[in-house]
Amino acid sequence: MYTLSSKQSIPVYASKRNHAAGNNLFNIVRSDGALVYEEDLLIPHRKAHYLLVFVKYNPGRHWVDMTAYERKETTLYFSAPHQILVKEAPTPFWGTFLTFTNEFLALEQNASLRELPLIQNPQNGHELLLTPADWDFVEEMLSKLDAEYHRPGEWQQRMLTAYLTVLLTYLSRLYTEQYMGAEPSADKLLLKTYQAKIEACFRELHEVGQYAALLNISAGHLSEVVKAQSGQPAIKHIHARLVLEARRMLFYTHSTLKEIAFDLGFAETSYFNRFFKRETGFTPAEYRTSIRKMYQ
Repeated sequence: MYTLSSKQSIPVYASKRNHAAGNNLFNIVRSDGALVYEEDLLIPHRKAHYLLVFVKYNPGRHWVDMTAYERKETTLYFSAPHQILVKEAPTPFWGTFLTFTNEFLALEQNASLRELPLIQNPQNGHELLLTPADWDFVEEMLSKLDAEYHRPGEWQQRMLTAYLTVLLTYLSRLYTEQYMGAEPSADKLLLKTYQAKIEACFRELHEVGQYAALLNISAGHLSEVVKAQSGQPAIKHIHARLVLEARRMLFYTHSTLKEIAFDLGFAETSYFNRFFKRETGFTPAEYRTSIRKMYQ
C-alpha cells in the first residue's frame, strides 16, 4: 500500500464540481463500470467533505484510517472529512458517489441533518449493509437526487435537502439498528457533545477542564458523566484521539517524530514519545516499524 514520503503532507481533496450542475456544496456521481476519481483514491488522503459510496459492485479493498474493508455488493461505505482514506487498486465501479460539505450542512435548511446518527457516527462505523428492499429504496432516492442535481435553479437546494433528508433519515434508522440500541439519554448526548468537542480541538486542548469550560459545566460533572456512559475516564477520550491521529501519521506518512509531536500540540518530542509509549506500549518509532512490516 502506498505511503507518503517525508516531503509530502496528507492531501485534502475537495469535491469534484460538476460545472453543468453548478453546485460545489453537494455532488452526486453515478457510475456503471467506470473508474471514478481513481487518482485521488490510491494515495492516503482526506476528503474535504462527507463521502457516501453506494456500492452495487466494486471488488477490492480500501482503508478508513487503519481498518481495511473488503467491499461487498449492495453496501454503503461512508466517511467524514477528518478521516484518512486509501484504496489499494483501481477497479471498475458500479454504484453512486454522494458527497456534501460542512458548508452544505451549515445552510439553515440543512441544520437538522448534522444531528442524524449516520452523520454523527458515534460508533465509528464505515460500512452499512443493505437488504434488497433497502437497496431499492436507496436507489429510488438517489435517482431523485441525481435528477434534481442536474436541474439548477432557485428551488434546487430545497429539493436536494428534501430528498437528502429522507435518504439520510432512512439510513440513520438502519445505522441505529446495526450499530446502536435505544435513543440517547441526556447523559449520552453530553458524551457525544464532549467527543465532538475533542474532535474539533484535540490538537490545542489536552485537558478535561478545558473542555468542561467550553461546555459550561464543571470538570467534575463532565468526568462523572463520561465515565458512567463510556466506562472510561474523560481524559482517556482525549488521549485516544491524540493516539489515533499519531497512528494515522505514523502509518501513512514519513513525517518526523518532531513534526508529528508539533502537529499534535506537544511542546517536546520527548514528551510525545513518553505519552505514546504509555498509551500504546510502543514508542512511536517502534509502532511505525511494526505496522509497516505488518502491511508490506
